[in-house]
Amino acid sequence: MNRPAHVDALLQPRPPSPLQEIRDDGFERYGVRLLLKRDDLVHPELPGNKWRKLAPNLRAAVAGGYGSLVTFGGAYSNHLRATAAAGRLVGMATVGVVRGDELAGRPLNPSLARCAADGMRLHFVTRSAYRRKAEPEVLAGLLAECGAVGAYVVPEGGSNALALAGCEELGRELRGLTDVAAVACGTGGTLAGLAAGLGPGQRAVGVPVLRGGFLEAEIRSLQAAAYGGARGAWSLAEDFHHGGYAKVPAELEAFAAGFEERHGIPVERVYVAKLLWALAALTRRGAYPPSTRLTAIITGHP
Repeated sequence: MNRPAHVDALLQPRPPSPLQEIRDDGFERYGVRLLLKRDDLVHPELPGNKWRKLAPNLRAAVAGGYGSLVTFGGAYSNHLRATAAAGRLVGMATVGVVRGDELAGRPLNPSLARCAADGMRLHFVTRSAYRRKAEPEVLAGLLAECGAVGAYVVPEGGSNALALAGCEELGRELRGLTDVAAVACGTGGTLAGLAAGLGPGQRAVGVPVLRGGFLEAEIRSLQAAAYGGARGAWSLAEDFHHGGYAKVPAELEAFAAGFEERHGIPVERVYVAKLLWALAALTRRGAYPPSTRLTAIITGHP
């Protein structure tokens, strides 16, 4: 067994993830068939797009002889949590550069506490430096500050050309099985790869969970880096962020709780709840004609 293959043996993912059709009146009354791509079941600690984006990068890091990995995220980043778990599973040291130096010295929230428990060394930086982390000289300074010079660098959210290759497989798993595949978006990498993997006549929809309207350019840039240009049919459904990242107002909480009660499926609040809310709203507006097979990709679990 070569070393990159050894990464898969240690992670032990379970693709392809199941595709489950559910009966929900909010969709059925409009003639739309709702399917759930249960990517949350692909790995117990690296659910869905986290495994799909991290695994190719871990293989590359191991193949390149790197001993440690550094990545970036906010105080409630699912990506940081997944990276820390992945490092523990494959025996690689991890460093998390966290947005917000005001958090240094404070008690860790549950997300960051989980990262630390999995062995991730946390380094808090100013928000201004964090915003400029993609600039080569700023990145070099950050790596020096946190003692991660020479580490394998994974960008925020895990979205890079290698990650797109992993998410492209998600699209291939859905070929011929759906008309529209929808996914919640943070950094856009999952949507970029998903669209590339879908077949002719299929399209992907992304639901951004952050405010800002910056994702279209990011997705085009990611596809250009990975494929040399645009791939697949995709669009963004804006204005379903409910106030911004990790914002869960009462109406969204009630919607997610109702979905869980009706179908017995846990709904992760930061991404998945906003995705399902958006698809229900778009269906009511007539965005999907009757008989449309509409697949919501469940990227994570609570």
